[in-house]
Amino acid sequence: QVQLVESGGGLVRAGGSLRLSCAASGNIFRIRAMGWYRQSPGKQRELVAIITNGGTTDYADSVKGRFTVSRDNAKNTVYLEMNVLKPEDTALYYCYAEGLVLVGGHNFGSWGQGTQVTVSS
Repeated sequence: QVQLVESGGGLVRAGGSLRLSCAASGNIFRIRAMGWYRQSPGKQRELVAIITNGGTTDYADSVKGRFTVSRDNAKNTVYLEMNVLKPEDTALYYCYAEGLVLVGGHNFGSWGQGTQVTVSS
């Protein structure tokens, strides 16, 4: 089992900033990629940002230039720095990690419980 625990969501005014954190723990041998997805009511879950263990990143076009994803490999933790937030960034943000388990040797893909980000206009 691999567990992901998110923190850092909240309510912020448009133009403000928030920082999300997500720590992975459990039966982990190697994490290949960690990142963030978000889902708003009535919409599909979408990729926000993702980072590989080598540091390669990918962002949704809507957040490029405003959000920064980073990672502490030693702590199995991923961060999302969100700046110049807009009301349309309001969503439930989910942490995601994929990699290889220690016991069993198979691949895993795990999700966090989600943390709410609300941006008021």
